[in-house]
Amino acid sequence: MNASQSLAVTLPTQRDCPFDPPSQYQSLRQQQPIAPLAFPDGTVGWLLTRHEDVRAVLADDRFSSDRAKASSPIRRITFRPEDSPGLLLNMDPPQHTHYRRMLTRHFTVRRMRALAPRIEQIVTEHLDAMCAAGPPVDLVPAFARPIPSLVICELLGVPYADRDSFQQLTATLLKLDTPEQESRQARQALRQYMRDLVAAKRRHPDDALLTALVQAAQDPQTALTDEELAGLGVLLLVAGHETTANMLALGTYVLLRHPDQAHALREHPEDVERAVEELLRYLTILQFGPVRVARQDVEIGGRRIRAGQTVVLALAAANRDPEHFAHPDELDLTREPSQHVSFGHGVHQCLGQQLARVEMHIAFPALLRRFPSLRLAVPPEQVPMRDDMLIYGVHALPLTWD
Repeated sequence: MNASQSLAVTLPTQRDCPFDPPSQYQSLRQQQPIAPLAFPDGTVGWLLTRHEDVRAVLADDRFSSDRAKASSPIRRITFRPEDSPGLLLNMDPPQHTHYRRMLTRHFTVRRMRALAPRIEQIVTEHLDAMCAAGPPVDLVPAFARPIPSLVICELLGVPYADRDSFQQLTATLLKLDTPEQESRQARQALRQYMRDLVAAKRRHPDDALLTALVQAAQDPQTALTDEELAGLGVLLLVAGHETTANMLALGTYVLLRHPDQAHALREHPEDVERAVEELLRYLTILQFGPVRVARQDVEIGGRRIRAGQTVVLALAAANRDPEHFAHPDELDLTREPSQHVSFGHGVHQCLGQQLARVEMHIAFPALLRRFPSLRLAVPPEQVPMRDDMLIYGVHALPLTWD
């Protein structure tokens, strides 16, 4: 072990409270906001915990998003060329710009808000089913997971009947201790599933987004290979159901642990937009990352980051930075929105953020109104948390009501 490795910190992972990031982030942010970080592959990079620094790096084109150049902070992962086509998250401009431009018009605020009546119908149907089944119920399979899954399936043109398969493959990819070979097999299976779906859309086009991309791929200006189409489809499918599902479940859990704020949202659903932004900030479900790689020597916050070094951006720490948020460790659904980074920042800011917002704006008030006496059906310590997953949340949320 060299001197730099001996001085480096390890990635904080231990939570003292299910709703708070690891407490070590707080001391790092105060004492060493840009800290040398030891990676599992033996290299040393940097961990950033301050809001200002995190936003700066996310918007700085001197840092690359190419995961093939980066060290992984949580496990040994090797990204190969066959993993890259269409994987927008791992691209830099101008390649990223080309793909992003194709997709942006499909995810505008206006288009996502136009989906609201259908989302309201889906939410109501699942609330009716919960009512009919009666308590207790696990909110994850009954409500939190199926709503965004059904919405993204309809938007993309993915058969909802295939949900068990693609959800299981997604879980394999997101589990922190999945062996690399198993992870690669799951990634390849998802790509093959989407390749087959692309071929089916070419034979039998419909009015969904995947067909639109298949048709756009024939234009010389936006030409895409089937591998690129498959990569884009997998990214949209996985991101479109996994993140919102965990926000709905974890957000409900934290509201039930703050009954006064749940009551206020139930009585004043018109305040839901502000409440959702606060839940996004407070919970920050992406546990570790994102990561960037310095293209050249860069100075951030008085620290020199060398070309080729990996930088880990702790979004959860940035979203609890007292220099930017007053009383950041308090959940306050009346808080004025103030540039949280839960959806990222810069050119890679989450493409589907407006869809996620519309789903949450509808789902949270509807759930609270339908079940005014909603509460945990088990002691809090028995709620299984997703500490073992890249996307944080709950594995199950047993609920009951009168």
